[in-house]
Amino acid sequence: MITRNVNFLMANPITIIPAKVNHYNIIRQIAHTTWPVTFGEILSPTQIGYMLDWMYSLPAITQQVNEKQHVFLLATDGQTYYGYASYELNYQDSGKVKVHKIYILPEAQGKGVGRLLMDAIAAVAKEHRFDHLVLNVNRSNKAIQFYKHYGFVITGEEDIDIGNGFLMEDYIMEKTLNNT
Repeated sequence: MITRNVNFLMANPITIIPAKVNHYNIIRQIAHTTWPVTFGEILSPTQIGYMLDWMYSLPAITQQVNEKQHVFLLATDGQTYYGYASYELNYQDSGKVKVHKIYILPEAQGKGVGRLLMDAIAAVAKEHRFDHLVLNVNRSNKAIQFYKHYGFVITGEEDIDIGNGFLMEDYIMEKTLNNT
């Protein structure tokens, strides 16, 4: 668990905690708040709705955790939840840790919450002796700059058919972790 006071406007330090079943609705609420802001200029409202249902229904989150071995983390000050991330160790037997999701409430963006979540995932990766993080990001997502600043580099592109006539058009980004 990582705790750090990341924002001058937040009275209490932010703590990263593992999400439990009773947090799944909080993850859903954060997703439904952040996605229209994050993707409103990139994706149609129909695609955003489709993807939110596909990835964030309670059965979908449960499947990600129980069957796909995704681990969700939440950033909280004990009263408010500011964002979440999810990761998977040894993604597709690649020897890498996949960051599947990281979303921060719009009012908390730029205040260090995303960095805190990424630091927590990097710490887990190192603890399990993995030295690479990998993620996908929409090629038009402004978060690319955050990932580059955090040390990720673009290593490829991937188009993923997600059904219903929709396509995810992503960059693949990777970061080598320092083993010190």
